[in-house]
Amino acid sequence: MRRPHARNRVDSNTNDQQKMDPAIKFHTRTISTRSTKSKHTKSKLAIVITLIGLLSCYYLLKSKTKPFSKKYGIIIDGGSTGTRIHVFGYRIESGGKVVFDFEEGVMKVNPGLSAYAEDPEGAGGSVEELVEFGKRRVPRELWGETEVWLMATAGMRLLDSEVQDRILDACRRVLRKSGFKFQDSWASVITGSDEGLYAWVIANYALGALGGDPLETTGIIELGGASAQVTFVSTEPVPPEFSRTIKFGNFTYNIYSHSFLHFGQNAAFEALRESLVSGNHHSAAESLEKGIVMDPCTPKGYSHDVESWKLSPGSLTEKNRFASTLHSRGNFSECRSAALTLLHKGKERCSYQDCHIGSTFIPKLQGKFLATENFFHTSKFFGLGQRAFLSNLIVAGEQFCGEDWSRLKKKHQSFKDEDLVHYCFSSAYIVALLHDSLGIALDDQR
Repeated sequence: MRRPHARNRVDSNTNDQQKMDPAIKFHTRTISTRSTKSKHTKSKLAIVITLIGLLSCYYLLKSKTKPFSKKYGIIIDGGSTGTRIHVFGYRIESGGKVVFDFEEGVMKVNPGLSAYAEDPEGAGGSVEELVEFGKRRVPRELWGETEVWLMATAGMRLLDSEVQDRILDACRRVLRKSGFKFQDSWASVITGSDEGLYAWVIANYALGALGGDPLETTGIIELGGASAQVTFVSTEPVPPEFSRTIKFGNFTYNIYSHSFLHFGQNAAFEALRESLVSGNHHSAAESLEKGIVMDPCTPKGYSHDVESWKLSPGSLTEKNRFASTLHSRGNFSECRSAALTLLHKGKERCSYQDCHIGSTFIPKLQGKFLATENFFHTSKFFGLGQRAFLSNLIVAGEQFCGEDWSRLKKKHQSFKDEDLVHYCFSSAYIVALLHDSLGIALDDQR
């Protein structure tokens, strides 16, 4: 039997960097960035959109230093579903231009740091495995000057501060003796606003927009496991709690940035399950068959293992009562409606003119946008082309949700059941988030 915290490795090098999470437009287009050899030569660089932005910002601010040979930096991204190390190189050329090489390697271990709430030392063990990977990518003589940063995100933000500290302390002990340059303050749980801001900085740096007209920058919408981030330049007045300002070159960027905790894809899926077992979800099908609870977000024929669900204490008492009456009947439209209900939960407490997600202020979206992380993974699963739009995702989601589970398993034999079953919900949730909540057109060409 598999241990609860057994670690899965995803190891890549410069030849398979394409497996990293590239950013996509609403019509799913992989970003290409300028090559370091020629501004006209494009390379398919997968943007490390999560947290490499912090060190990128750090070195960009050091652009007045003298030119030097290639050096290295390491970011350990403590995500909600896994922990990933990014090793990258950089050098400063004449004139203070910083050139990054993001193709030194990446490796991911599962589960995420937050899964070690009751076993902090296990978190240290997962980080130690990543450190060994980093040592194989950075020349030994440069270890002592190679900075390593660990930044944990939404999964850790969900934990109590005492639990966060125990996990981080275990990780710090490993990083102190790693041989790399490290300070205790470099391992932290970052705010959701910072997470979105770092993603915005590195994306616009890679696109060549940083240092230019603010209205020509690209906004970021991230869909992680535990949270979603929305970050973009806004010309509207923004309440101070959502406003961030960045000065770069001769330009000042007034940015809206917010992280929606509990609205990540996995957290929303768990919230749907809570609503099902508590009897708060009422589908059209349920009204036709009294006493039977229909799950519109799993394909028909799928057997629920309610005993394995992670439920809140309040829902546990209802679990046995609903387990025998819960039936799968995949229906994209009903699933989309259920997803929208989750996204609008708490909207009655909105104290602003507009609250598109929960009770949180979001100004009207402006300019171009990139949708990253689970937006990309879902689009990739459905085989959507480079010019795919949200309307294409609706068609794919409708087909998947309406298919029989046995046929889906035969078609996608390489997928685990617990992963495959999510794609009906993920397709519906993305449409409910981007179109029904944020107002992005189904054929948006931004």
